[in-house]
Amino acid sequence: MDSAVSKFLRPGAVGIIPTDTVYGLAARARDPDGVARLYRIKDRETKPGTVIAADLSQLEELGIKHRYLKAVEQFWPGAVSVVIPVSGPALSYLHQGKMSLAVRIPDDVELQQLLRDTGPLLTSSANPPGMQPAADVSQARDYFGDQVDFYIDGGDLSGRQSSTVIRMIDDAVEVLRQGAVRIDS
Repeated sequence: MDSAVSKFLRPGAVGIIPTDTVYGLAARARDPDGVARLYRIKDRETKPGTVIAADLSQLEELGIKHRYLKAVEQFWPGAVSVVIPVSGPALSYLHQGKMSLAVRIPDDVELQQLLRDTGPLLTSSANPPGMQPAADVSQARDYFGDQVDFYIDGGDLSGRQSSTVIRMIDDAVEVLRQGAVRIDS
């Protein structure tokens, strides 16, 4: 993915990008207007997306506490999204009142470069509720048409799975969704 993609992610923009797992809707995580638009397009009012970042420092700069990140950093980089508590009103536009967010540091060099250029992105799989994630850009266009600002073609991703989603409870791992990385709880 060319780092020039970052120019498409201007304020308020939402696009379709290949991630380290599946195609995703994406908006800059620090852009409340873009985030709100992504949630409207995806028809999500109470199910936050996943924030992806190049490294832990980007997540901390976004407002996620170091202690929570330090406890789960062994899962990254990789296709494991970890639900982490967040507090205060600063990130309410991201977490939609849930007081937690799924976060991930992808294991993909091109995506990490994009994230260094753009900062953290809020993502959600490129599919309407109840449908399979788009396997390619053509299917994503069928799903979203002109509701999004751009499409980045990463080829056929039908062989990829969504990320595994976990949360830590005390010292135990709770698997919320098995995905690309097998984790036994």
